[in-house]
Amino acid sequence: MLVDFNSLSDSSRIWLYQSDQKFTEEQVAQLEKDMATFLTSWTAHGASLKAGFEIKYNRFIVIGLDQSEAAATGCSIDTQVRFIIAQQEELGVDLLDKMNVTYYQNDRIHYKTLLEFKKMVKDGAVSKNTIVFNNLVANVGEYKTNWEIPAIDSWHSRFLKKGK
Repeated sequence: MLVDFNSLSDSSRIWLYQSDQKFTEEQVAQLEKDMATFLTSWTAHGASLKAGFEIKYNRFIVIGLDQSEAAATGCSIDTQVRFIIAQQEELGVDLLDKMNVTYYQNDRIHYKTLLEFKKMVKDGAVSKNTIVFNNLVANVGEYKTNWEIPAIDSWHSRFLKKGK
Protein backbone atom coordinates (compact mmCIF):
# COMPACT_ATOMS: atom_id res chain seq x y z
CA MET A 1 0.00 0.00 0.00
CA LEU A 2 1.57 3.25 -1.15
CA VAL A 3 1.51 6.12 1.36
CA ASP A 4 3.06 9.59 1.38
CA PHE A 5 6.67 9.20 2.57
CA ASN A 6 6.26 12.17 4.92
CA SER A 7 3.39 10.40 6.72
CA LEU A 8 5.66 7.55 7.86
CA SER A 9 6.56 7.46 11.54
CA ASP A 10 10.14 7.97 12.68
CA SER A 11 10.33 4.28 13.60
CA SER A 12 9.57 3.18 10.03
CA ARG A 13 12.30 1.08 8.48
CA ILE A 14 14.29 2.63 5.65
CA TRP A 15 16.35 1.57 2.65
CA LEU A 16 18.60 3.99 0.77
CA TYR A 17 19.93 3.44 -2.72
CA GLN A 18 22.43 5.97 -4.05
CA SER A 19 23.07 6.39 -7.73
CA ASP A 20 26.55 6.75 -9.15
CA GLN A 21 25.20 9.60 -11.28
CA LYS A 22 22.51 12.23 -11.03
CA PHE A 23 19.13 11.22 -12.43
CA THR A 24 17.76 13.28 -15.29
CA GLU A 25 14.30 14.80 -14.90
CA GLU A 26 12.98 12.12 -17.28
CA GLN A 27 14.57 9.38 -15.17
CA VAL A 28 13.06 10.87 -11.99
CA ALA A 29 9.60 10.92 -13.59
CA GLN A 30 9.98 7.28 -14.67
CA LEU A 31 11.34 6.27 -11.25
CA GLU A 32 8.43 7.94 -9.47
CA LYS A 33 5.96 6.10 -11.69
CA ASP A 34 7.72 2.74 -11.29
CA MET A 35 8.19 3.18 -7.52
CA ALA A 36 4.49 4.00 -7.05
CA THR A 37 3.49 0.93 -9.05
CA PHE A 38 5.87 -1.32 -7.14
CA LEU A 39 4.98 -0.08 -3.65
CA THR A 40 1.25 -0.18 -4.37
CA SER A 41 1.48 -3.94 -4.78
CA TRP A 42 4.42 -4.75 -2.46
CA THR A 43 3.47 -7.49 0.00
CA ALA A 44 4.92 -9.81 2.63
CA HIS A 45 3.27 -13.24 2.77
CA GLY A 46 0.13 -11.77 1.20
CA ALA A 47 -0.08 -8.81 3.59
CA SER A 48 0.04 -5.38 2.02
CA LEU A 49 3.08 -3.34 3.11
CA LYS A 50 2.51 0.30 4.08
CA ALA A 51 5.39 2.00 2.30
CA GLY A 52 6.38 5.33 0.82
CA PHE A 53 9.32 6.70 -1.09
CA GLU A 54 11.10 9.82 -2.17
CA ILE A 55 13.73 10.59 -4.76
CA LYS A 56 16.16 12.88 -2.96
CA TYR A 57 18.50 15.29 -4.76
CA ASN A 58 17.91 13.41 -8.05
CA ARG A 59 20.44 10.89 -6.76
CA PHE A 60 18.94 8.81 -3.94
CA ILE A 61 15.98 6.44 -3.85
CA VAL A 62 14.62 6.34 -0.31
CA ILE A 63 12.06 3.68 0.63
CA GLY A 64 10.34 3.76 4.01
CA LEU A 65 8.19 1.00 5.48
CA ASP A 66 5.79 1.31 8.42
CA GLN A 67 6.15 -2.12 10.00
CA SER A 68 3.43 -1.60 12.62
CA GLU A 69 0.87 -3.45 10.49
CA ALA A 70 3.09 -5.82 8.49
CA ALA A 71 6.85 -6.24 8.50
CA ALA A 72 9.15 -6.91 5.60
CA THR A 73 10.25 -10.51 5.25
CA GLY A 74 13.15 -12.09 3.42
CA CYS A 75 10.97 -12.68 0.37
CA SER A 76 9.59 -9.13 0.30
CA ILE A 77 13.07 -7.66 0.70
CA ASP A 78 14.32 -9.90 -2.12
CA THR A 79 11.45 -8.60 -4.26
CA GLN A 80 12.50 -5.03 -3.48
CA VAL A 81 16.12 -5.74 -4.41
CA ARG A 82 15.04 -7.38 -7.68
CA PHE A 83 12.97 -4.27 -8.41
CA ILE A 84 15.99 -2.01 -7.70
CA ILE A 85 18.19 -4.19 -9.93
CA ALA A 86 15.65 -3.79 -12.74
CA GLN A 87 15.64 0.00 -12.21
CA GLN A 88 19.42 0.02 -12.21
CA GLU A 89 19.52 -1.83 -15.53
CA GLU A 90 16.78 0.29 -17.10
CA LEU A 91 18.40 3.57 -16.06
CA GLY A 92 21.99 2.54 -16.74
CA VAL A 93 23.15 3.54 -13.25
CA ASP A 94 24.67 1.76 -10.26
CA LEU A 95 22.33 1.71 -7.26
CA LEU A 96 23.70 -1.20 -5.24
CA ASP A 97 27.40 -0.51 -4.68
CA LYS A 98 27.52 0.41 -0.99
CA MET A 99 31.28 0.98 -1.05
CA ASN A 100 31.02 4.46 -2.53
CA VAL A 101 30.77 7.83 -0.85
CA THR A 102 28.45 10.72 -1.61
CA TYR A 103 29.22 14.08 -0.02
CA TYR A 104 28.84 17.84 -0.37
CA GLN A 105 31.66 20.01 -1.59
CA ASN A 106 31.36 23.59 -2.87
CA ASP A 107 27.56 23.38 -2.47
CA ARG A 108 27.37 20.43 -4.88
CA ILE A 109 26.83 16.73 -4.33
CA HIS A 110 29.72 14.51 -5.41
CA TYR A 111 30.05 10.75 -5.70
CA LYS A 112 33.38 8.94 -5.37
CA THR A 113 34.59 5.42 -4.94
CA LEU A 114 35.82 4.64 -1.45
CA LEU A 115 39.41 4.56 -2.74
CA GLU A 116 39.02 8.01 -4.31
CA PHE A 117 37.47 9.32 -1.09
CA LYS A 118 40.34 7.92 1.00
CA LYS A 119 42.82 9.63 -1.35
CA MET A 120 40.93 12.91 -0.98
CA VAL A 121 41.19 12.59 2.81
CA LYS A 122 44.92 11.89 2.54
CA ASP A 123 45.36 14.90 0.24
CA GLY A 124 43.40 17.15 2.61
CA ALA A 125 40.54 17.71 0.12
CA VAL A 126 38.06 16.30 2.65
CA SER A 127 37.90 17.33 6.30
CA LYS A 128 36.08 16.23 9.41
CA ASN A 129 33.46 18.89 8.64
CA THR A 130 32.73 17.69 5.10
CA ILE A 131 29.04 16.78 4.96
CA VAL A 132 28.60 13.15 3.93
CA PHE A 133 25.54 11.02 3.36
CA ASN A 134 25.38 8.32 6.02
CA ASN A 135 23.49 5.62 4.13
CA LEU A 136 23.63 3.31 7.15
CA VAL A 137 20.62 4.97 8.80
CA ALA A 138 18.03 2.36 9.72
CA ASN A 139 14.77 4.27 10.14
CA VAL A 140 13.01 7.47 9.13
CA GLY A 141 13.96 9.23 12.38
CA GLU A 142 17.67 8.56 11.78
CA TYR A 143 17.24 9.58 8.15
CA LYS A 144 15.85 12.95 9.26
CA THR A 145 18.61 13.62 11.80
CA ASN A 146 21.65 11.50 10.97
CA TRP A 147 21.79 11.15 7.18
CA GLU A 148 23.51 14.39 6.11
CA ILE A 149 26.20 14.82 8.74
CA PRO A 150 29.84 15.88 9.16
CA ALA A 151 32.25 13.10 8.23
CA ILE A 152 33.61 13.07 11.80
CA ASP A 153 30.16 11.96 13.05
CA SER A 154 29.71 9.13 10.55
CA TRP A 155 31.33 5.84 9.63
CA HIS A 156 33.52 7.90 7.26
CA SER A 157 35.45 9.16 10.29
CA ARG A 158 37.64 6.05 10.27
CA PHE A 159 39.41 7.48 7.22
CA LEU A 160 40.08 10.93 8.67
CA LYS A 161 43.51 11.99 9.85
CA LYS A 162 43.83 12.73 13.53
CA GLY A 163 43.47 16.43 14.25
CA LYS A 164 41.90 17.34 10.90
